[in-house]
Amino acid sequence: MARVTQEHLDARRRQILDGAALCFARNGFHATSMQDVLKEVDLSAGAVYRYFSGKDELISAIVTEVLGEIREGFEAAARQSPPPPPDELVGRVMGSVLGGRSGMVHNGESVYPRLIIQVWTEVLRNKELSAVIHDGYSSVRGAWVKVVQGYQDAGMMRDDVPAESVARTMIATAQGFVAQMAIFGTAPVEVLQEGLRGLMSMGNPDTRT
Repeated sequence: MARVTQEHLDARRRQILDGAALCFARNGFHATSMQDVLKEVDLSAGAVYRYFSGKDELISAIVTEVLGEIREGFEAAARQSPPPPPDELVGRVMGSVLGGRSGMVHNGESVYPRLIIQVWTEVLRNKELSAVIHDGYSSVRGAWVKVVQGYQDAGMMRDDVPAESVARTMIATAQGFVAQMAIFGTAPVEVLQEGLRGLMSMGNPDTRT
């Protein structure tokens, strides 16, 4: 019997995660059954359960992966001196998450905004998922704090405001934009970037045209 390669295992896991995310984004967690996921990915129950025990584990894996991608993007920026300005950085990371994988696109649009809304709703009743979200959010916030400290060290941002406060506000801005996309329809990331540039120009008349 031919040995199954790690590359094959990783590709199959990716197939299952992307298919489950599409199902959850379209119909919500509670309206989606494991049978729906099996049909979406066109695999047998045995093939899927080899990787995931059920919906809760699928949800946790998807959330952990997305938050990990976001954290890595900001941590990479924090290692630069100075880090890219907020509009450029947020646009880069969000653009990567929203359009990074073709398997997470449905009818030409990223499913991430709808999926994130579903996750936030589920967190209110699922203690295990809540713990995953709290851990992931903490790591993302920590990465953003390092970015803000880089701005302050470079003289790009006033240093009399706690870096933690700025980090939380920037995360909230990105989250709010994603929520708008899920509820009111997609918008290019450039819209958020333009808004951030406008806010960043306040109190600095030299940058106004």
